[in-house]
Amino acid sequence: MKILVAEDDPKIGAYLQQGLSEAGFAVERAQSGSEALQCALGEAYDLLILDVMMPGLDGWEVLRRVRGAGQAVPVLFLTARDRVEDRVKGLELGADDYLVKPFAFAELLARVRTLLRRGQSSTVPTRLQVADLEVDLLKRRASRGSQRIDLSAKEFALLELLLRRQGEVLPKSLIASQVWDMNFDSDTNVIEVAIRRLRAKIDDGFEPKLIHTVRGMGYVLDAPE
Repeated sequence: MKILVAEDDPKIGAYLQQGLSEAGFAVERAQSGSEALQCALGEAYDLLILDVMMPGLDGWEVLRRVRGAGQAVPVLFLTARDRVEDRVKGLELGADDYLVKPFAFAELLARVRTLLRRGQSSTVPTRLQVADLEVDLLKRRASRGSQRIDLSAKEFALLELLLRRQGEVLPKSLIASQVWDMNFDSDTNVIEVAIRRLRAKIDDGFEPKLIHTVRGMGYVLDAPE
């Protein structure tokens, strides 16, 4: 699942990105209100985490314009403004939750998962399945048949990407940007290693094989017809 973090403090932004990424989410960052609005209106996110006081547009205005554009994406305000009237204003503008700084990351993560669970609709699946491989996106669990498969956060994010783009050959550059949030470096074998480890857990000992290498192009997850 994809989260946008809009936070102008680079240390807090990096802390949130690292923590949420380690929890298995794809995280993008914006450091101003204008950048956050451009991202929110230009791409599909499962959750927005907005600071209130940001350069350019403040969080209130970002939320106002996002809702004005008809987007119902869940929004969590994360801010040092702890007055009751500020919380009321945020909720009245259409925020789904409001967390005051300083905060415990465990509480933030619990609220994120609650909002994602609440924000799911019948058109957005919370489970993905190919053949006998089933993934629960909210509980962050994977299984084949009746066998539970233990995955690291990066392995889960990689599997989720492959499942969401089932049947599509994904180049290494796309995988690097979506899972590792980095530009692809042809000198590194991090993607090959990750695919090898994921394939060992997902395919070894199971039929049919689901993760395939398309030489010179990338990787695809699909079941034979």
